Amino acid sequence: MDERKDKYAALKLENQLCFPLYACSKEIIRRYRPYLDELDLTYTQYIAMMVFWEEKQCSVKALGKKLFLDSGTLTPVLKSLEQKGYVKRQRSAADERLLIVAITEKGENLKERAIAVPQKIAGCIQLEPQESVALYQLLHKVLGNMEE
Repeated sequence: MDERKDKYAALKLENQLCFPLYACSKEIIRRYRPYLDELDLTYTQYIAMMVFWEEKQCSVKALGKKLFLDSGTLTPVLKSLEQKGYVKRQRSAADERLLIVAITEKGENLKERAIAVPQKIAGCIQLEPQESVALYQLLHKVLGNMEE
């Protein structure tokens, strides 16, 4: 009987690293919802806007790499952001295969309304500053190990 327990121990939910990562991600995104609803953004739209607030423009391919999202996921996100007037999509003059997305003035102005969101979320998570740094570093290590 002990052999059977050991044999299947890897299949116990409590032994899965992926499960608490999944559950935390889901719960954190749920906590974002009321704050992002005020901005009329989904979480995916919000993280895309964070890139545009920082970089002002980038290709869809570069955005996908930065956000770990494929173009099939990004296309509707960017289309919606464009319909809201936050970004503008256009083909690169240098290479027509590249779709460049740039933030608009309206998108830049949204940054002021979004400024309080990270602090509100930090209040929900309740980690000590050093714990936040350590968790951030570990998660980025895992993501880095998964890059192709």
